[in-house]
Amino acid sequence: MSSGVAAISTGRDVAQVRRAFVDGLIGVLIFAGSLPATRLAVIDLDPFFLTLARAAIAGLAALLLLMAYRQPRPERRDLGALALVALGVVFGWPLCTALALTTVTAAHATVTVACLPLATALFAVWRGGERPRPAFWLFSGLGSALVVGFALRNGGGGLSAGDAWLVLGVVLCGLGYAEGARLARRLGGWQVVAWALVLSLPGTLPAAWLLRPASWAHVGGPALAGLAYVSLFSMLIGFVFWYRGLARGGIAAVGQVQLLQPFGSLVLAALVLGEPVDAGLILTCAAVVGAVAAAKRTA
Repeated sequence: MSSGVAAISTGRDVAQVRRAFVDGLIGVLIFAGSLPATRLAVIDLDPFFLTLARAAIAGLAALLLLMAYRQPRPERRDLGALALVALGVVFGWPLCTALALTTVTAAHATVTVACLPLATALFAVWRGGERPRPAFWLFSGLGSALVVGFALRNGGGGLSAGDAWLVLGVVLCGLGYAEGARLARRLGGWQVVAWALVLSLPGTLPAAWLLRPASWAHVGGPALAGLAYVSLFSMLIGFVFWYRGLARGGIAAVGQVQLLQPFGSLVLAALVLGEPVDAGLILTCAAVVGAVAAAKRTA
């Protein structure tokens, strides 16, 4: 009798783990489309308007979602951390990537963005007061050096403005992710992003209206599709799947799925944008991902 119960329990555990990894993979695939979609959007839309518009649209959708599920409001002590989440995820990351993608390709940006899990881990160490092993810093430095070397090689010996924006975006997003992870213990995963978007609405909504294009006649369908994608999928729906996967399967296990995100972005950059993705780019991206994976394992 007990063996039968154990078998049923084990079967349920395996099924739950599978669902967790499926949710995590869906979230990663959604996030992988963010850079190509942003690249499409900035063809016809100003980066500042794009940043504010995607935040405002996602904020309105998040408000409806929070009301539908009757989520409790954050406490006053959470407002400072939510402000940091908004700084990194709502404003910093979208604006920096939008500015960068006016001058560099989505495939090029993917290599730098591959260091995002590393930046998140670094902020988690700093904010959490942890003392990682020396191997963590070794692999962290290796991953950063690979990204800098890639940028210098492609920039003719110097860093371009696009690379500088990407680095700043990775730093700000890492801060936002780390603060969001701390808050998720009390507020829930997707709720953190939703509240950060909602609390930003008094600024993003009127600012987006003021910066709207004087005429929409020159804004093509691809740019509008890119705006819709980054507004609803990149900033909200992706987080629902991603955080649900982390909650079901554990951060340490399901979190490793994020290492597949750069390769998804490269595939989409080639298929959707027709950007060249050569073997050198793939190998560099793989090396960065390998260094990031090693750093996370030794943290």
